[in-house]
Amino acid sequence: MGWVERMRAEGSEPDPRFSFANERTFLAWIRTALAVMAAGIALETFGPDFDIEFLRPALAGLLVGVGAVIAAGSFHRWLNSERALRSNRPLPAPRLAPLLAYGVALVAVLGVVAVLLAR
Repeated sequence: MGWVERMRAEGSEPDPRFSFANERTFLAWIRTALAVMAAGIALETFGPDFDIEFLRPALAGLLVGVGAVIAAGSFHRWLNSERALRSNRPLPAPRLAPLLAYGVALVAVLGVVAVLLAR
């Protein structure tokens, strides 16, 4: 039995509006992940050279890595939310939100450091 059948075996079919809202949230996380990864690729491809040689690839790699984790985690979040909807339980907490917030904040701080060191 595949994951779809296992998921549908739990609880009852939720109101389609809730399932569609859950799917839109999943797609928003995917768009966010793509944007973060694109920013990392753009930084590595078009970004300035910093005095610290490894800084640009490190920032770019961090962005791409954060985006990849968000993309992978978004499906897990969608599946857990769908299971909660089917079982009439509270929705799970968005565990991806802190990763995104702290990951982007870390890149921003490192970017500020890089700009200040380039002067």
